[in-house]
Amino acid sequence: MDISPVTLEGQHVRLEPLLLEHEGALIAAASDGELWKSTVTIVPSSPAKMIDYIQAALNCQAQGKELPFVIIRKSGPGVPPVKTSGEIVGTTWLAKSAQRTVVNTETKLLTLAHAFDNWRCNRVELITDVLNQQSRAAILRLGAKQEGILRKHLILPSGRIRDSVIFSIIAEEWPEVKARLMAKLAQNA
Repeated sequence: MDISPVTLEGQHVRLEPLLLEHEGALIAAASDGELWKSTVTIVPSSPAKMIDYIQAALNCQAQGKELPFVIIRKSGPGVPPVKTSGEIVGTTWLAKSAQRTVVNTETKLLTLAHAFDNWRCNRVELITDVLNQQSRAAILRLGAKQEGILRKHLILPSGRIRDSVIFSIIAEEWPEVKARLMAKLAQNA
């Protein structure tokens, strides 16, 4: 499997490889909704920590463990108004204004399609905080199956010890999940 930086593009979003130069734009995205204050999403706890967050993701990419993207919201039907076309709205997390929109839906479609159609993955895992009810509901709406809870899985920057919920989509489920995502995009376009 070739885990090399790649750009994924849809009608509503473009996913580009994460770079250190995205620091300012990601600070602005995290400020939309004050994600710094989130206790259930792993977002840097302050603007000053964004560069370390990006560097950690790039280090994991260099080790072949991650393929980090920035999510760029394009203008178009079904896309919430943006300050400018091509606004960065997140990475593994989304600015408040992009949550529960076609931006989120198409981001999931593009990343899952890359995993299943390009890399031919057998399964994709999605992991979230046990306390993040919004994320858990969204993952279930995709058609992912909850597999279990990893107790005391992570120590968050706040010091809280997090239990994490593991979901998965397997290759045999991908066609149904893909159809669901495409239908959702079509109804919101």
